[in-house]
Amino acid sequence: MPIVKLRGTNCYYEWIRSDQSSTGSPTKPVMVFVHGWGGSSRYWRSTAMALAESYDCLLYDLRGFGRSQTKQHPEKTGDSLGYELETYAEDLALLLDALNIDKIYLQAHSMGSSIATLFLNRYRDRVIKAIIACNGIFEYNKLAFAAFHKVGGYVVKFRYDWFLKVPFADRLFMARFLTRPISKRDRVDFLKDFLIADYDAALNTIYTSVSKQAVETMPKEFTEISVPTLLISGEKDQIIPAKMAQQASLLNPHYLDYREISNTGHFPMIEAKDTYLNQIKSFLLATTEKFAEVKVEINS
Repeated sequence: MPIVKLRGTNCYYEWIRSDQSSTGSPTKPVMVFVHGWGGSSRYWRSTAMALAESYDCLLYDLRGFGRSQTKQHPEKTGDSLGYELETYAEDLALLLDALNIDKIYLQAHSMGSSIATLFLNRYRDRVIKAIIACNGIFEYNKLAFAAFHKVGGYVVKFRYDWFLKVPFADRLFMARFLTRPISKRDRVDFLKDFLIADYDAALNTIYTSVSKQAVETMPKEFTEISVPTLLISGEKDQIIPAKMAQQASLLNPHYLDYREISNTGHFPMIEAKDTYLNQIKSFLLATTEKFAEVKVEINS
């Protein structure tokens, strides 16, 4: 299992390439994928495989999730192991440094898209283009956020392996995330990843990603993006409604493009794989100059 040491913890990563036997340095443009809360890079594999003819695709598991576990008591290196999203953006920079990667294309989802947005503004010279799926501008509601944190705390605390043996547990777990059906294997993988997520990472990223501070800072972050970026949403996403991404795109019309996939929930890359790929490929193929010109025309 390929790992790299980051802040004293083992970070899992893998390459998806057209030539899977290759183990050397990337020979094509590199595209990095960032997953969302409670998941792992596993759900990005089909998208990466579909893009591998044009990109060397780098998948990795965020600290405390998937195969990048922190339960083994990380070494004390003097680096902070906080769970702020800015810290996760720094983790990505450290991963790229460790693998000697300079410039990348970046594709992210849900909480991972917030991390990617922060990365874009702190390491903008390292990103050519970005795709941000299922993310946007939240409105702060003190009571609603407090209730979400309380329920989220219970959800994280009461996780047991025997859930996997409960009939239809995978369907029940994924019901709120999906509009279209996905394979049983994908549903079970999502449930497994949720069950193995490190307690501290899972709990604290709930607090840092859904917070008053995030509500206040993320609009500014979207405004400051200065590389061509596609915001893409599922029309019927119940977790992060599509209108939130649309609102974010209006903050920075020169660099942010918005596209919506109909009859799709929180995982458009799996629920509507072909449509999702067509949308991102058209965005990736457009030249930077053409993208900028089109955005000016649309919003003039």
